[in-house]
Amino acid sequence: MQRSYNRSSVKAALRLHAVLLAALALSLVVLTAQALRRYAAPRSAAVKPVAVPVELSAGDGEAQILAVRTRRPYCYTILVSGIDDAGGGCDTNLLVRLDVPNAQIDAVSLPRDTLLHTERHSNKLNYAYASGGTERLRADVERLLGVPVDNSVTVNLKGFVQLVDRIGGVDFDVPADMDYDDPAQNLHIHYEKGLQHLNGQQAMEVVRWRKNNSGGGYADADLGRIATQQAFIRAAAQQALRLRNAPALAQLAASCVKTDLTAANLIWLAGEAAKIGTEGLRLHTLPGDGAGWYRGESVFVLDPDATLALVNEALNPYDRPITAEELDILVP
Repeated sequence: MQRSYNRSSVKAALRLHAVLLAALALSLVVLTAQALRRYAAPRSAAVKPVAVPVELSAGDGEAQILAVRTRRPYCYTILVSGIDDAGGGCDTNLLVRLDVPNAQIDAVSLPRDTLLHTERHSNKLNYAYASGGTERLRADVERLLGVPVDNSVTVNLKGFVQLVDRIGGVDFDVPADMDYDDPAQNLHIHYEKGLQHLNGQQAMEVVRWRKNNSGGGYADADLGRIATQQAFIRAAAQQALRLRNAPALAQLAASCVKTDLTAANLIWLAGEAAKIGTEGLRLHTLPGDGAGWYRGESVFVLDPDATLALVNEALNPYDRPITAEELDILVP
């Protein structure tokens, strides 16, 4: 049971994390497919084969041998980001691979404090957008993970509460007793553990929670919160996929989103995502250590070997493995 609920809107420093962002993206493409009728597959950013040097055997002399690496057909990578209009930050980032032939959608959460190899004022991932917008963020993610980003979607967080309300709310198993107040943000989170039906504002509060006033909370801080957000992704996606004939909701979602995908691209992607369904959705988080420290900042330091394995499992759009040399991971 819910113990109490504060209906006033969250104002300064409003940051919604990966779950509502992903839920909005999934809702957008599925609902747009229902409202419109034209279909067109998006073109991958890298339309030409990439020549990749391979190791030479002893008998090859000094001649350079190149192996041609090509994009797998109908396999796309999309960077989904949540923008906080109040603070100008981008704390929410999700890199999604839609693999149509294999009926698989992989969504990898990128922790906000992920350490980047850069000489900017801050080495954190969430500073990239503030320092150079979507293009800077996109370039940083490509360099970090060695994966081309075909398209990007940025979401205006102000519409999230309305969007969840429009899909009728979401039944969700709240993972812990939540008792937190932040008067500076007019944020008050008070829920009991267990299954509840959450409206937009309530969902916002549950997925933002990390600790209680007493200090207790997720044992692994942001990683625990990401796990809750990922569970909510599934619940919200299932709710959105049950909707029919909802052009008004599609328009609301579209008003919250900026993307370089065309309407026709979105419709085609929507149809493929709907065929795959939540059964083909896999959720991941970049592996690493959240207790890192670099240049006076607390940072999330990626595990190079585990990150490379995840990149090839969940993000690689090529017909050959991505190598460690193609990633740019800084380990202090």
